[in-house]
Amino acid sequence: MGGYLDILLFFAIYSFLGWLVESIYKSIMEKRLINSGFLAGFFCPIYGFGALIVLVSTNWINRFFTNNIVALIVSMFFAIFLVTVLEYFTGYILEKSFNCKWWDYSNNFANLHGYICLKNSLFWGGLAFFMLQIVHPLVAGLVLPLTLKVKEYAVIVLAIYFVIDTAKTLFDTLDLRRVIFRYSNISLNDYKQKIIKYKRFFMAFPRLLLLNAGTLNRDVRSILNDKYNQIKTEIKSKFR
Repeated sequence: MGGYLDILLFFAIYSFLGWLVESIYKSIMEKRLINSGFLAGFFCPIYGFGALIVLVSTNWINRFFTNNIVALIVSMFFAIFLVTVLEYFTGYILEKSFNCKWWDYSNNFANLHGYICLKNSLFWGGLAFFMLQIVHPLVAGLVLPLTLKVKEYAVIVLAIYFVIDTAKTLFDTLDLRRVIFRYSNISLNDYKQKIIKYKRFFMAFPRLLLLNAGTLNRDVRSILNDKYNQIKTEIKSKFR
């Protein structure tokens, strides 16, 4: 699979592609632009880590099976299992950090604690198959021929970007966590401003809208909808 520079570039590319596909899907479903994923920027690391897990496990499996069809089938099972484990622990860590599920599959068939379910696991398997058969040959064809110097500069720029983006996102999530846990001690105006400021999180993870449901005059959904309707009204007025 190449050296560590190739691995880091693959991680960045698949983090971006995962963010792009998920953002487009959610934007179509919600009929509004949504910046999906945990980070503020254009990357969703869970897809990057998932892709690397699939690539590494497939590379390892191919060493033990000479039959390509058998190797592919085994790779799919490994991909389903490993990426599902990754999704489970990601959901678990986020819930423990915020005392709320950022996604919940409890109503889905064959789910485990609401973090994972059979349907999504099969989806990961299909996505892994599509990546291995279609996407990765194209990505590898772009990355592998690059000169060592170009790869080094690209990795440095991406590493700086990831550090800045991660630091900003962690700061924002800690601030949001404080607002969520101490909302009763915050003025209504400050509370609304914070919710609007961090609306990206609520749009990307609708489960967060349930955090304060039932809290009089402090319903997150109503605050976001009011702001959204206000923006639409302002835009329409400009074209009259």
